[in-house]
Amino acid sequence: MQKKIIKKTIAKKAVSPRKLPVKTKAPIKEVAAYFTGLHNLKAPLGSHKRRKIIGRGPSSGHGKTSTRGSKGQTSRAGRVTYVGFEGGQMPLIRRIPKRGFTSKFKTEYQIVNLTGLAKIKESVISLELLKKKGLIKNQNKLVKILGKGELKSAVTIQAHAFSKAAGEKIKNAGGKTEIINA
Repeated sequence: MQKKIIKKTIAKKAVSPRKLPVKTKAPIKEVAAYFTGLHNLKAPLGSHKRRKIIGRGPSSGHGKTSTRGSKGQTSRAGRVTYVGFEGGQMPLIRRIPKRGFTSKFKTEYQIVNLTGLAKIKESVISLELLKKKGLIKNQNKLVKILGKGELKSAVTIQAHAFSKAAGEKIKNAGGKTEIINA
């Protein structure tokens, strides 16, 4: 039905479909549905802003200094500023002294002290139990047991690392340390 109406309007106007005038007697939706293609697509109004044309004499409004103001670094050609540039002043990153070294490959542990482990009334303390009791946040990350506090009962503790003091205190209480390989 739609195609017949469109063909009739074209026949009345005697115009090829590609050069169809904007004002037709056929409904606009039907014409758009039939003739929409790459040949007649247009960007929406206001989506492209016209480029500022500069350096075309005083009558253009952008003549003489070509919107750059007068004199100084920003008025010159080839001006390039970088992140942290402070107008020729010594940049902050170069003023601050650099000392020490930070390794990219540092191993970070979640720390658990013996004071926290003494509160648990289990014979085997695993990572799942530590997570359940809230002593560690993530059981997939490395855990290290430190020697602050005392153990009174013999327990088996599973962790990725133990400090010397923690290992001695656990063995003195009759317990065992099991190192988990990550």
